[in-house]
Amino acid sequence: MLPPKLSPSMMCADLFRLEETIRCFERNGVPYLHIDVMDGSFVPNLMLGTETVRQFRQFTAIPMDLHLMIEDPGDKLEWFGVKSGDYVSVHAETTRHLQRVLAKIRSLGARPMVALNPATPLGAVEEALADVDAVLVMTVNPGYAGQKLVPQTLDKISRLRKLLDDTGLDQVEIEVDGNVTLENAAKMRLAGANIFVAGTSLLFRPGGMEDHIRAFNDLVK
Repeated sequence: MLPPKLSPSMMCADLFRLEETIRCFERNGVPYLHIDVMDGSFVPNLMLGTETVRQFRQFTAIPMDLHLMIEDPGDKLEWFGVKSGDYVSVHAETTRHLQRVLAKIRSLGARPMVALNPATPLGAVEEALADVDAVLVMTVNPGYAGQKLVPQTLDKISRLRKLLDDTGLDQVEIEVDGNVTLENAAKMRLAGANIFVAGTSLLFRPGGMEDHIRAFNDLVK
């Protein structure tokens, strides 16, 4: 299995404790910050715009895990100052020319990722899997924190992992986003996921942040 990684969902962070939170992530070797960008069209919410992304980049050297939940993302990639080392995910549902957008992400030095809503079948991205470094499987319908896991997505993760392995794409990673509790993370890991978006169900909940990170690391080992 590919090494597990934690990607904290910054839309869930306490803005009044942001520096303390990010310094905690730096101390604990958190590899990515998950940045949810929403346009109020593809998803029914607005979240984390271009200025916020710019400020995060000035504040820390941790790479971004940019999740673009926006229409026509290929026309807007430059807005976010995409850098080498970033992951950038675009939804298969938002663009007519998926491979063209993925190629543009790679040309900017970032790692392209395709995202799928819970009801979107794997067949929607099967022909583009050779063009990505990772697939983001939404385990809730995007837009809001605090939702419950869509149970069918666990089997979807397993089928995706098998598809990737069977076609020689065993180094393509699987990211999961939505209701990633410790209990669900264990199931997702067994299904084949290795990048875990951690929001209110795992990191940003009562208790010590470092304790939550430690509990996650102990679980996925």
